[in-house]
Amino acid sequence: MRDDPTVVALVNRAGAGDQDAWNDLVDRYAPLVWSVCRRFRLGAADADDVGQSVWLRLVEHLPRLRDPAALPGWLATTTRRECLRVVRAQQRKERIEQPLDTYMTPGEQDALVEHEVLAAERNMLLRTAFGQLPEHCRRLLALLMQDPPLSYAEISARLDTSIGSIGPTRARCLQRLRDCPAFAVLADADSRGG
Repeated sequence: MRDDPTVVALVNRAGAGDQDAWNDLVDRYAPLVWSVCRRFRLGAADADDVGQSVWLRLVEHLPRLRDPAALPGWLATTTRRECLRVVRAQQRKERIEQPLDTYMTPGEQDALVEHEVLAAERNMLLRTAFGQLPEHCRRLLALLMQDPPLSYAEISARLDTSIGSIGPTRARCLQRLRDCPAFAVLADADSRGG
């Protein structure tokens, strides 16, 4: 029931630090959390982890709940999100743990390993070259590479510089990056197909 005054009172008291009210909330809504976990067919250990995460999130968010009467919906939504996180993690783990030879030939495995080694070497050389740049270049390029992207206005404010200087400064910084010895090694390896 969305307008249950008991829920509102429990949330307000628990938010004020009343341990009895907190215990009542957990007792009242633990079955809701477990039922959502059951719908995702989580094992007992995963369901326990999800439950702990949900209650921890509630402790963090309780003082900021805009509508205390909406607590059951908030718990259900938060539990679903935590369950999805656990399911996705399990799927990633299963893909990672699957032996390469179950879906790749030995030649494909060797090519994949070589590709990963080369990518790691390229990343190391790029990080080395980036580290050799002056601080202002590193800061500007790091802001330009943010995800989600920042606007030039945001970058201008963070660097305390004019918007019009960002493009030319970026071009100079990228040229300095290209001129770094570590970048030259990277460019040479790429030109040889390595």
